[in-house]
Amino acid sequence: MKTALSIAGSDSCGGAGIQADIKTMTMNGVYAMSAVTALTAQNTTGVRDIMEASPDFLAAQLDAVFEDIRPDAVKIGMVSSAALIRVIAAKLRQYRAENVVVDPVMVATSGARLIQDAAVETLTKELLPLADLCTPNVPEAELLSGMEIKSREDMERAAALIGERFGCAVLLKGGHSVNDANDLLYSGGSFRWFEGKRIDNPNTHGTGCTLSSAIAANLAKGFGLETAVRRAKGYISGALAAMLNLGAGSGPMDHAFDLRGEYAKEAD
Repeated sequence: MKTALSIAGSDSCGGAGIQADIKTMTMNGVYAMSAVTALTAQNTTGVRDIMEASPDFLAAQLDAVFEDIRPDAVKIGMVSSAALIRVIAAKLRQYRAENVVVDPVMVATSGARLIQDAAVETLTKELLPLADLCTPNVPEAELLSGMEIKSREDMERAAALIGERFGCAVLLKGGHSVNDANDLLYSGGSFRWFEGKRIDNPNTHGTGCTLSSAIAANLAKGFGLETAVRRAKGYISGALAAMLNLGAGSGPMDHAFDLRGEYAKEAD
């Protein structure tokens, strides 16, 4: 069985972070593992408190995973401090990690900054150059590219800037009043649009975590980047269309299994 590692914060309500990653990786057919960067007290309405892991403890978690069950893919989510980012980058280099997907959790849907300025600098200098794929939303892509994004053309320019600057593929997620639910993949100097339609489902807490984890799971299974993105986007779109609460897992699990089975047949 293929394996995937999530390096992210824990979400006490189960809607995002490590919990969403493990559920998504499992539903996409890989064995999920985790290294927790922080404990959070949160629910779907907001974060109440955060307790970070120490750099030494995070390093110990990563050593324990890589020395025993080597991951076929790694997804990195919320890492709020520069010290923790440096630990992750060092361990990725030490173990020559493959299929690294970085979801740069820097800006909340409300527009609030979720990461310190020093951590952003460390993220861009040390972590993004190690990534195979970066999956920013529009506000995050604005920070990484240094430009405003107001249109489809802006998305293309920003994705190219980020990709060339950090040497990784970029999946720039639409939304945030830009280009509806259409996502843009920039890889190897070329663009690939993944068209979608906005689905009226209020249960969207953790969708970014779910998408990046699904991509990592499909990369772990050996799919190419475009196919992994297509399968992941189909998975999350199908779940939203079925009105499932992605993160919290409400709704019958047999619906989720049916959804996965139907999509897997279509994608294969």
